[in-house]
Amino acid sequence: MNQDERRDYLINRLKTESQEYKKIQIPGLATEKRQLLRALMNVRMPGEIDQDFLDVQDAYLKNARDEKGVVTVDDISFNQEGIGIWKGDITRLQVDAIVNAANSGMTGCYVANHTCIDNCIHTYAGVQLRYECARIMQKQGYEEPTGQAKITPGYNLPAKYVLHTVGPIVQESLTEEHERLLASCYRSCLELADEKGLESVAFCCISTGVFMFPNERAAEIAVKTVRDFMKKDTSVSLPRISDAGSPAALSESKERRSVPSVRKVIFNVFKDYDEEIYRELLG
Repeated sequence: MNQDERRDYLINRLKTESQEYKKIQIPGLATEKRQLLRALMNVRMPGEIDQDFLDVQDAYLKNARDEKGVVTVDDISFNQEGIGIWKGDITRLQVDAIVNAANSGMTGCYVANHTCIDNCIHTYAGVQLRYECARIMQKQGYEEPTGQAKITPGYNLPAKYVLHTVGPIVQESLTEEHERLLASCYRSCLELADEKGLESVAFCCISTGVFMFPNERAAEIAVKTVRDFMKKDTSVSLPRISDAGSPAALSESKERRSVPSVRKVIFNVFKDYDEEIYRELLG
């Protein structure tokens, strides 16, 4: 199959699952077909699907990924702290993990063709991601609390993994609790990445935009939390093993230092305004 044939196949398969879209006519233009396919993927409830569909979908999404172009860690400039800024589509980043600003249901955005990052990540990862998130939530048995993190494979994304975190929503004035929870989002993602031995993580601007966390303050919290984490180390004194009979055997010790596995952190921004804020904060 070529890309057009894959798109038509996927649309026809997904149409049969949706009462809303079942009778809709498939448009003729490729742009409109892409929008329709994305809409069908967005509204599909989590669940299994046969391998034939997955094979075609994966080939389609990998081709789309190649068309957009993959951005690697080597394509990004980092400061001495290992922190970098990159403006663009987070689904293009080939890093160990990208961070998704999820909702408490954790299964993605169900609004057809919505422009939120949650929608974009689920669209380009494929239907497997929503199903995996649903299984995690079913096992958990309750909505995801704000400020924590979960990890899933990236499936068809260039990133190996996706870290999902629910950020605070600022409905009126900003409070200390909002700030504490936002810092917890960044810290929880970094701790989970460290637990998994990941080396590179790309953060979106969690809780800004429609969730109304002030951009400047959000960036200040993000930068401080990342800096504090990457400086973190623990020292453990261990008995020194030396030659038998040496006086040093009982008196000397050495220190084992343990530092986080995360060596590179990228602040992914989409707007010039946010890029300016992060560049000022990082010097």
